[in-house]
Amino acid sequence: MKQILSGIVYLYNNDIVHRDIKPENILYDNDTKNLKIIDFGTALELKPGDCTKGLVGTPYYLAPEVIKGEYNHKCDVWSCGVILYILLAGCPPFNGKA
Repeated sequence: MKQILSGIVYLYNNDIVHRDIKPENILYDNDTKNLKIIDFGTALELKPGDCTKGLVGTPYYLAPEVIKGEYNHKCDVWSCGVILYILLAGCPPFNGKA
């Protein structure tokens, strides 16, 4: 989780919101022993303090703000929390119906 969150901080510091953080978009590099965030197809540039709209992402990992329709970088942190829950509990915390 530390490596994933470090990647999210890097994106935030570069004004990027990924909007689809999920296990399928995190790869392990066997050579460097690092995790890498991939699939930036839904990513966009978002300045701190700004918000974006649109229902984008994978239902299991969507933050409530995304479902409500107006959100910011914090949606990626929510997705990381869902991933952590799955790692600890072995199942998603929600049913994923948006």
